[in-house]
Amino acid sequence: MKIEELSDDFQESVQISEDVAQPQLPKPGPDLLTQAMMNAFSSNQPPHPDSSAGPQVPPGMAAMRNKSGAEILAELNKSPLFMTDLEENDDLEALKALAYEGSPGEVAANFKERGNESFREKGWRDAKEFYGKAIEVLLIEVRRRQKEGGSTKDEDQDQVKKEVGILEACLVNRGACHLELGNYRSCTSAKALLSLGKIVEADDACARGLAIDPENKALRAIAREIIKRNEELSKRKKIDLKREQQMEDAKIEMVPDPTDPISTISFPAILLYPLHLESDFIKAFNETEPLCHHLSYILPLPWDVEGEYTPNTVECYMETTTGGLLKVGKNAILLKILTASNVEVVDEIVKIFVVPKSKSASWIQEFKTKKAAEKMSG
Repeated sequence: MKIEELSDDFQESVQISEDVAQPQLPKPGPDLLTQAMMNAFSSNQPPHPDSSAGPQVPPGMAAMRNKSGAEILAELNKSPLFMTDLEENDDLEALKALAYEGSPGEVAANFKERGNESFREKGWRDAKEFYGKAIEVLLIEVRRRQKEGGSTKDEDQDQVKKEVGILEACLVNRGACHLELGNYRSCTSAKALLSLGKIVEADDACARGLAIDPENKALRAIAREIIKRNEELSKRKKIDLKREQQMEDAKIEMVPDPTDPISTISFPAILLYPLHLESDFIKAFNETEPLCHHLSYILPLPWDVEGEYTPNTVECYMETTTGGLLKVGKNAILLKILTASNVEVVDEIVKIFVVPKSKSASWIQEFKTKKAAEKMSG
């Protein structure tokens, strides 16, 4: 067998031949975005007379001439028009501020209109957010007015009415968005409308929800509450009608005989329950009768579910001629009350406020605040 010896130059010659045979891979070129920008910058337009290098490009494009595609995307993301991530940005904050320019009513109306646009395009989530922002703006304004003690100016009252109208519309529309999104637990429009006394609108909102989900427990509970409230409202209307009929011939008179010098004076009176916006009418309150005589058959009240109004748990007040309050003893006769203090009978009706003892202090403070605001505005 013949053995051939490999020289020391063999490995080098092999390596040289391999290097020559192996093709060179092309260097990676620019990405598509970079190519597009380069093409945009390298226009075939004739050179500008003031430039030896070529045509001038806008400053914004010139600044990106030597940037990669990733760097260009990062720059574009800083513009509110192209950004995909929200970050601290002066331009973005300026655009946000524009949405809150104007009075609270104007801002809320703007959000409402934007919500309506999204609603018409069936963008339920966006519409819900816009309505929510309008509601938030109006609630902030309500809290501000409460802290300031309210206002009685005519222009302010007109503005308040407009804001209430916007609030009601946004509550209804946001509830409709929740229904479309299937957020039945978040659908508060029926409850909100019910709290505002909008029985018909609350019933309509609840009916729409039940049409989509008849077995929804929350909506069925609201429906029962609407029925109950409607029955109470019907009863109240009947009571008010009866009271109006009684008041038609109610007047201050001498009883039993107007010509008899020993006859006593009888007054029509009204018991006001300011914490619940309710009242009771007394057609004939004789000057010789104590207040407790009438409280004994009027109290407890049918609408008082918490049992706060009983003859022993209420306090009674009358307004004085100076705008203050006089605490009235329940065992004192009416003649003594009217002659021993600076109260007056307005429109031939004795008006008496009835308040639970546990809430009398807060109600008195609220009464004084309102009177002070009225004096300042007057």
